Amino acid sequence: MKVLLLKDAKEDDGGPDPYVRELGLHGLEATLLPVLSFEFLSLPSFSQKLLRPERYEGLVFTSPRAVQAAQLSLEKAGSAGVWEESLKEKWNAKSVYVVGSATAALVSKLGLDAEGESSGNAEKLAEYICSREPSALPLLFPCGALKREILPKMLKDKGIPMESLTVYQTIPHPGIRVNLNSYYSKQGVPASITFFSPSGLRYSLKHIQDLSGDSISQIKFAAIGPTTAQALANQGLPVSCTAESPTPAALAAAIRTALQPSSC
Repeated sequence: MKVLLLKDAKEDDGGPDPYVRELGLHGLEATLLPVLSFEFLSLPSFSQKLLRPERYEGLVFTSPRAVQAAQLSLEKAGSAGVWEESLKEKWNAKSVYVVGSATAALVSKLGLDAEGESSGNAEKLAEYICSREPSALPLLFPCGALKREILPKMLKDKGIPMESLTVYQTIPHPGIRVNLNSYYSKQGVPASITFFSPSGLRYSLKHIQDLSGDSISQIKFAAIGPTTAQALANQGLPVSCTAESPTPAALAAAIRTALQPSSC
């Protein structure tokens, strides 16, 4: 049974993408199609902040792109050596909060010890942070231009200072239409399509509707988390399943269940 995942392939070295591998273990043939591209912003400002860990209580990363922005900002500033020699140790003396295993893996590659990985989304991470002892120093929150305000608001309500910096913006992948056309012409209408973000949904939905035609009612639409599930519902699409956590195992289990003949 063929399923379509609207995401980039994993960016570490070698081997199949973990989502493709996990779905394969459930007897599902998964194809990855990227629908998003990213532009990095404010990198000089970001690197300056990373060079001054004493000004902050810690770091908050809610997406892999924010971690990539950190690495890129240090490289462009010529500060990668200083980071390895002393900076990462100073940041590791503080809290480094993350959402999800993909973000945690990239944070680990930076040499940082992440916490909160299992929180699954920004709201649960905010609850985790709020359970800790507050500090007078702010948390540094590198984020995307489309960030949701729930995490900053929850921390503000609890009197926890946070300094946000927009370090990337999301744009449509230039090959969305061509890649989807190619997939449908070769593979046909998939049994399931998984969306990994509201912006990925926004940029790809019209193409999917055009290509699927009347068969769109047969597709089981899956969401990687509650925010994306809500975006699907807002578009009037039935959400067949939502992963309990943003992990390959949770998504594969949800899709497998949704595709069972008895599934509603």
